[in-house]
Amino acid sequence: GSTNLLGLLPHSFTPTTQLSMNLGMAIPLWAGAVITGFRYKTKASLAHFLPQGTPVPLIPMLVIIETISLFIQPMALAVRLTANITAGHLLMHLIGGAALALISISPTTALITFIILILLTILEFAVALI
Repeated sequence: GSTNLLGLLPHSFTPTTQLSMNLGMAIPLWAGAVITGFRYKTKASLAHFLPQGTPVPLIPMLVIIETISLFIQPMALAVRLTANITAGHLLMHLIGGAALALISISPTTALITFIILILLTILEFAVALI
């Protein structure tokens, strides 16, 4: 949370733009949730591996697919967070550069671009707080 907010300051580094940092956070949280689920709600946790009404011949394959899906979750979470934070920062950088370049060419267009940059910055602050 606070590292994402600090990353919005100019010339600062956002640790969550690194996949290794996000994996380091996602794997223990995911493991804790899975272990807690299996420990306290074993039947409900196992039920996720086999949706209700599955035809008998599909059961082995579906259990394998659901197991793989469970183990891919932390990687998917980490990649999504990395991509979203990186894309937001990159977009802010590109729009800021465009607004700066447009000042001498067309002040009206530069102002519109700057307003878009402000709105995007507000969005990024909201994302960082989440």
